[in-house]
Amino acid sequence: MTVSAWAPLRRSAFRALWLAQFASNIGTWAQTVGAQWLMGDLGGTALQVALVQTATTLPVFLLVVPSGALGDILDRRHVLIAGQALMLAGAAGLMLLAGTGRATPSSLLALLALMAMGQALSMPSFQAIQPELVSREEIPQAALLNGVNMNVGRAIGPALGGLLIAVAGSEATFAFNTVSFLGVLIVLGRWRRPSDHRPLGTEHIATAVRSGARYVASSPLFRRVLTRLLLFIVFGSGLWALLPAIARGPLQLDASGYGVLLGSVGAGAIGGAFVVPKLLQRMSKNSMVLGATVLYALATTTSVLTANFAVVVVAMLLTGACWIATLSTFNASAQVLLPAWTRARALAYYQLILMGGQALGAVVWGVIADAYGLRTAMIVPAAAMAVLALAATRWWPLIDRPLDVTPATYWDEPPQHDDSDAGPVLVTVEWPVAPENHERFIDAMQRVGRARRRTGATMWGLFRDTERPDTFLETFTIATWQEHLRQHLERGTVVDRQNQEVARELAKEPPIVRHLVFAQPTKPD
Repeated sequence: MTVSAWAPLRRSAFRALWLAQFASNIGTWAQTVGAQWLMGDLGGTALQVALVQTATTLPVFLLVVPSGALGDILDRRHVLIAGQALMLAGAAGLMLLAGTGRATPSSLLALLALMAMGQALSMPSFQAIQPELVSREEIPQAALLNGVNMNVGRAIGPALGGLLIAVAGSEATFAFNTVSFLGVLIVLGRWRRPSDHRPLGTEHIATAVRSGARYVASSPLFRRVLTRLLLFIVFGSGLWALLPAIARGPLQLDASGYGVLLGSVGAGAIGGAFVVPKLLQRMSKNSMVLGATVLYALATTTSVLTANFAVVVVAMLLTGACWIATLSTFNASAQVLLPAWTRARALAYYQLILMGGQALGAVVWGVIADAYGLRTAMIVPAAAMAVLALAATRWWPLIDRPLDVTPATYWDEPPQHDDSDAGPVLVTVEWPVAPENHERFIDAMQRVGRARRRTGATMWGLFRDTERPDTFLETFTIATWQEHLRQHLERGTVVDRQNQEVARELAKEPPIVRHLVFAQPTKPD
């Protein structure tokens, strides 16, 4: 059954938040123009003008990972409200200071940094709530629509910002952005999100950050998505950094012509939202991503090989469609691979690569453009991107059928222990396995071991008993008894249970499990 590209918009919660976020995206891009213009009006140095971009990106880069952990251990709705409130406070402060003539370069940078902190707080939780707003089948379409939202906002916002500055000054862009955040806060305030099920209470933030990193490190399928994203974003981001130079240089365009190019990218993104769901009914994710990446590379190359404005507009339409097709596929693939308990903190690494890759690519290809010219800076990464996409499709393919990561409690109850902070905890599992099943059992246990590490184990190993060759001893350690209880009660998934059942079917009889807690000396030496 084909799912309509617009199906998620039939769901009231998603639709309301999508519309509010659309206004907010336009306001954010309009404010970016206003902030850069205001810094110039304030007599800011070239360094201070450049620091506007730093103030809006560096806090996000530094805070997005702990913000993702907060999105998993606290109510995501409350985290989103807090993030949006910070951004509202920053925009309102900029509006008041600019409107009263009291803005300074330092205050401008400080308030932009405050808004970036709010953005860092919001981003992982916003991604993590998408599976709560739509059905599992609609997640790819939701990712597409969110990509359209961002790209159209990127196209409209700067043009609107320039118009507002011309009519009412830079403070008008800050006022518009302030109002746009109010819309998001109203929608979040009215959303009745079900309470999270946390039998063991809230995790400590430091523990949550470590468990998120451990999950990513022990999830090969999710790491594939991150690797594919990194390869695409680093080599594909040069277009966004160099498009103004292309407009001013080879094309000899004014500001309105540049606006047409940005609008073409947005229009291409909207077209991509219609086309991608239909393509996914006829081809695999890997084939579509490979095709979209190669077409993106050809379109970006075209933008510097011709001075024909109409041809470049068509190329920008294609880049918008291919950009959203690729990134929305990666985003949807990431979301359906992650269980609810770690979704926000794992998606924080997705955002880290997305933003960090764009920043790195912009710098690298900007330096190359200065040294060797625009053509080299566009053609070289385009060729590399196409070649790497072909290799990545073979080495790190995306899976078309997502795993079942719904919660599942499948372990036997652990023994009672009074001290939840006691640790480290050593768990041993003795597996009796017939000789003819040894090879298959070892293979099956590798998947079990990754599940142990994803859910909390700091070390895992499988050993064969030299005195009883048919006996295997599985061992793993967990930092505390509390963390081990979370493995039992909060972090198991259906696919983890299935993998363990495969191992149990290969054993001659049920395994023997023992739990040991580190013996602390009662008196120090």
